[in-house]
Amino acid sequence: MTGSARNARGPVLLPLLLAGIGLLWLLANFLILPQVNIIGLLPLLLVAVGANILLRGDFVPGSDFRTFGITRGSVEAASLEISAGEIDVSLQALAGEQHPERLIAGQYAAGARPELHVEGVQAHLRLDRSSTPWVSFADWELALAQELPWQIYVSTSLGQVQADLSQVVVERALISTGHGEIRLVAPPEAFEGLRLRSTLGNIHVTTPPGARTRITVERGRLLGIHVDAARYEEAFPGLYLSRDAAPQAALVDIVISGDAGDAYLA
Repeated sequence: MTGSARNARGPVLLPLLLAGIGLLWLLANFLILPQVNIIGLLPLLLVAVGANILLRGDFVPGSDFRTFGITRGSVEAASLEISAGEIDVSLQALAGEQHPERLIAGQYAAGARPELHVEGVQAHLRLDRSSTPWVSFADWELALAQELPWQIYVSTSLGQVQADLSQVVVERALISTGHGEIRLVAPPEAFEGLRLRSTLGNIHVTTPPGARTRITVERGRLLGIHVDAARYEEAFPGLYLSRDAAPQAALVDIVISGDAGDAYLA
């Protein structure tokens, strides 16, 4: 079973104008056309931006999104792969009592409907920024089924990631950003742990009451660490254990790394 991205067209006035100016500039550099005064053409960009606002209501239409829902069927395990670029990503658990038949639901930026592939009882979903019109910055908000294990892979360049996995069973997770923040609420169970990395953004990790987490911080030279001593004890330098964990709680391993910014454990 396969789901493909819907066709969606973003605004074309500004991209066409930029392409036209670039073509003129290129031809002028090769002496095919007389020297072009690029500065004199810049007012055309303002005309294109104004026309785009009149046609679309905004220069960067952040509300250009679609909602979706995918039925679980016979799926017993799933993986989610997101390459978001500049788009913000939000993950949380589905309300199971309201949608027990759902595998995943939420909203996506226009043109980037999740691709779905199912092999046996394993489902693989993928969202790719390259499928989205470049001026569309609507957030991706996804809710995941609670009753099956998830493999989660999220990467962004400028986008932020907010993942409340407190009701999601995680097999493994890798969340990586360039400049965007990562905000994670730890899951109750993770078979192979979670890894969080942000090159320049801050990383926030929250351990719910009763959960049992072991957090390793691999500090870059400019990565600061801020720990709520009432919630964590430092077993070794860079290794933190949650306090007051329930006796039956499964151990969740989390590794944090970054070159700059700050890591917060709460």
